[in-house]
This record gives sequence, structure tokens and C-alpha cells, in this order.
Amino acid sequence: MTRAVSEGSYQSGFGNELATEALPGALPRGQNSPQRAPYGLYAEQLSGTAFTAPRGANRRSWLYRLRPAVLHDPFELAGGGLLAGSFDEVPAPPDPLRWDPLPIPEQPTDFVDGLATIAGNGGAAALDGCAIHVYRANRSMADRFFFDADGELLLVPEQGLLAVGPRQAAVIPRGVRFRVELPDGAARGYVCESFGAPFRLPELGPIGSNGLANPRDFLSPQARFEDREGDFELVARFQGRRWRARIDHSPLDVVAWHGNLAPYQYDLGRFNAINTVSYDHPDPSIFTVLTSPSETPGTANVDFVLFPERWMVAEHTFRPPWFHRNVMSEYMGLVEGRYDAKAEGFLPGGGSLHNCMAGHGPDAATFEEASSAPLAPRRLEGTLAFMFESRRVLRPTRFALETAQRQRDYADCWKGLRKRFTGKP
Repeated sequence: MTRAVSEGSYQSGFGNELATEALPGALPRGQNSPQRAPYGLYAEQLSGTAFTAPRGANRRSWLYRLRPAVLHDPFELAGGGLLAGSFDEVPAPPDPLRWDPLPIPEQPTDFVDGLATIAGNGGAAALDGCAIHVYRANRSMADRFFFDADGELLLVPEQGLLAVGPRQAAVIPRGVRFRVELPDGAARGYVCESFGAPFRLPELGPIGSNGLANPRDFLSPQARFEDREGDFELVARFQGRRWRARIDHSPLDVVAWHGNLAPYQYDLGRFNAINTVSYDHPDPSIFTVLTSPSETPGTANVDFVLFPERWMVAEHTFRPPWFHRNVMSEYMGLVEGRYDAKAEGFLPGGGSLHNCMAGHGPDAATFEEASSAPLAPRRLEGTLAFMFESRRVLRPTRFALETAQRQRDYADCWKGLRKRFTGKP
């Protein structure tokens, strides 16, 4: 449906009813499926929710394209790769886990072949849960196209461009066909695949009507299309497996569309962080950019949480994240700089996983420094970290537990936390 989320012109607004056409008059007027669509196009509806979902939650778009999506050869299973579809191959340890950045492959590798699953929960069959992947790529998808029937894809680049670059994020809805081009060479980053409800903006509650991510800063592409024939491959992720089919034309042939189901991108630098101006460190939920809600109010299938540059002014307060254990499970990634709870070892492109009730918090060096630091206003600069947080345990894959990039000495960063008890107030 779209070549790359950030190419061309954009329309702003999250979840708005949008309309765009690459040729004048390509959008039918007054109805969605006329007997003869303009330019001899085919009308096709793409539904991201059940037809009878409440109006405020309903996601669908009407596409007007050169050929309907049904035109391709039968799919066959495609093996290989590190893209996992289930998360019960190995026991999930209760320990905190951390990984160095996965290296860029030496052999030519595109976005699809460069995906490696780190952890996940639930699954596509249950329409619940999420998977966390890292991608590494050094080749564009020239004659190859991909769609995910299992979930919505949230992309957070760390290195290089895939038309969406570092300090940006993009969401590709379930079922949307796309390819990834690398205009700047090798690229690496993170992917959260949500099997549950589509991502949306979180409720603001007592924050009020402004703050966090503003709807107008989310951008969707305007229509553009390819009229190209050849010997191409269509790759699908369906029920946890990878499938492939031959297709004799580019499926990026949508000339016009209207609706509220489309890829979108967001500049992470526009996030309006909310913070304390008195005392205590706020819960990380105050940094939520997008949420995939569950049937339990206030408990997310998966949240996308951002820790950007910001002022820290809390009085008489330990300012880095405190020691904690959560019922929610947390995967953290770092796009640039240094995360304020770790002195070393947590690198851009790397990740950490703190599952349900796993104790974690600042390392010994950070604790000592923050416990005696002067509490003048401080600007936290040159950093961008994020978190995928889920109500379910994030079960690591065998690859993640056995890879050489796993830091098997991660727990040593807390060994310097000595007993400080004095017996006196």
C-alpha cells in the first residue's frame, strides 16, 4: 500500500478520516464501491477491526487500486530466519536480562531476513500479546514485499534510515503491504509486533487536554502508486509462520484511498514530557506515547513508553528510576546516548528485559552518584530511551538466550550495592 512511511507528502492527525488521491478524480464521490470506479480501478476495503466495532474504535480504509489484493500465486511456507512465532520453546528465566547490539550482517540482508525475535507473549491466534524483534539490514527490498496478518508493527529505528530514521517511530497496520528501502545504507532498530488491539493514544486523565503525544504530530502518507510488472515475491507473516508467494506485479498500486487505517509516523522529538515539579520520581506510565489496550481498563496489552531529553527538578528526591519490581514486564531499548539509570553496559541498539517481579533499578555507580548529587535543576540531554511494557511475561526466544550478544554478567552491575544500614534515623 505504501512504499515507505516517510516518503512524499503527509496528512496530519491521529485516527482521522483521511482522503488522498495520486490522480485527480481517482476517489469516487458520494459512495465507496461504485459500479465502475474512476480510471478503471478496483475498489477494495481494508478492515483493521470488526465491522461492528464501536465508531470511535473502528478502523478501516477504502483503497482504489490497479489490481485487487487477491491476485498472486498460492502461498507456500518459507523457512529460515530468526523470526519466531511462539514463545514456549525454552523456559523464561526470572532473572534480569540484557543484550549488546546485534551486529549488522555481513551478507546482503533485507529488512525481512534481518528480523530476529528477542521475546514475546500471547500470539496471533488469541488476538492478544506482542512480540519484540530487532532488525538489521544492509539491502533494500527491491522486488520483495511484506505484510503482517498477525499484528500491527511499531518500528523504532536506532541506526540508519528506512525512510523513517532515528528519533522517529512508525506504525504499519495489520495487513498493509509494504517494502523497506535503505537510502542511507545499513540500518538497525527495534520492532514491537502487537497481536492485540491497534495502538492508540493513551487517555490523559487529570493531565487534561494537552501533553504527551499530540494528535496533529502523527503523519500519514498521501497517495502514490507503482504500475510495475515483473517476477516479484510477496512475503506474509500468518499465524506465527512466514509464507511466500510469487506475484507478477507490484502490490503498491493504490492510486487513491480514504479512511482511518493507514501507516503513520511520529517525530519522537515532539513528545511533550510531563514530569514532577515538586518531589519524587513519577511512574513511567507518564511517558506513554501509544498504547494497545486490553479488556482490563488501565492494563495494557503493550505500551510504547519514551524517555526523552527533559528537565529534572525534583526536590529531596533520588532522581533516576528507583529500585522496583512490577507485575508488568518491561523491554527497554536505547536509540542514542546514555540511559540515566545505567552508568555503562546499556548501549544504543542493545536491550534489556525485566520480567514480572524481577528486581531492577540503577546500577551501583549510578546509585552512588545520584545519592550525593546536588539537586539543582538539571537538563537531561543527549539521550533517547524507550520501553515496550506488557501485562504478560515477555518470554525470551532460544536465540535471545543463547546469542553471544547476551550479557551473561549483567547482574554484576548491582554487586557494588553495599549494605548501608546504620541503625540510626
